[in-house]
Amino acid sequence: MSRARDFADLAGSAQGGGITGANALINGQFAVAQRGTSFVAGANNDTNYTLDRWKLFSDGNDIVDVTQETTTVPTNRQFAIALDVETANKKFGIQQIVEQKDCVNLIGETVTLSFQAKVSATTNLDNVKAAIISWSSTADDPTDDMISAWGAEGTDPTLASNFTYENTPANLSLTTSYATYSVTATVDTASAKNIIVFIWSDVTTTSAGEFLYLSDVKLEAGQTATPFQHRSFGDELRACMRFFQRMTIPQWYYNTLNSASAYHTINYPTIMRANANATEHTTITYWTGGSSANFNPTTISGKTDRVLLQRPSGITSFNGLVGGALNLDAEL
Repeated sequence: MSRARDFADLAGSAQGGGITGANALINGQFAVAQRGTSFVAGANNDTNYTLDRWKLFSDGNDIVDVTQETTTVPTNRQFAIALDVETANKKFGIQQIVEQKDCVNLIGETVTLSFQAKVSATTNLDNVKAAIISWSSTADDPTDDMISAWGAEGTDPTLASNFTYENTPANLSLTTSYATYSVTATVDTASAKNIIVFIWSDVTTTSAGEFLYLSDVKLEAGQTATPFQHRSFGDELRACMRFFQRMTIPQWYYNTLNSASAYHTINYPTIMRANANATEHTTITYWTGGSSANFNPTTISGKTDRVLLQRPSGITSFNGLVGGALNLDAEL
């Protein structure tokens, strides 16, 4: 790091409790897509996670399809998120909750949320808003649905208990060309534990097939948006994997292992934020007597660094695991 940059960072830190230019958000360019690149009926329900670290909010289910966009992107960018209206006349948006470890230095300070955005047409998608929100109950354990009522067109959604708007959201007047938009707020709610960013369409006169595109989403210390800083894809992926991993079961074999109800331990490639909710993504299979069969573990116990698979007592001849995958979820 250059000496000039050192002084710039120190100045930014002195002004706002954090380093100016440092992004508190993860996957702000939507490059990481461990769950998949397209979320349609069933996968695009209200409060579902989609592209890594980004949670969908909508006034009902199947309101917008969510995709990792690779064509309609800002200049010199590879990715964006595309929100495609499927059910007309409903509000929708995306949210990210910042872990307390990564936002405690910003609480009580002035912060700025910025992003690039555009719409496919301004006929209906003519009121997009952005908010900086605080959560003031148990750290890193916010209520799953932060919206208690979406309200009429142009009226900010009513937030659930312990969520507070830190800025006064206003129409950002998006156009059909990418541009950078920003909002600023002082996070001064008493006992705030987490900071949340929320970007949404606040209209109820949409039509199917209309799109909202977003990229370069950034939350930083200070009163001014600074240019988006790229992390390497590897760094971004590792940061995402603290919250969610999709892990293929490694294959391994024993000569013979006949004891009933044994546990099999698989270590994660990245330690997770908290004990993971571990579920089968694809069926876990085992090898026995020259053929494979459904392992169907009695329990799947996710920890921060490993998962434990308990073998059912009915499996009396066991020569190893040969396939399957797990979803490991430690999202906020």
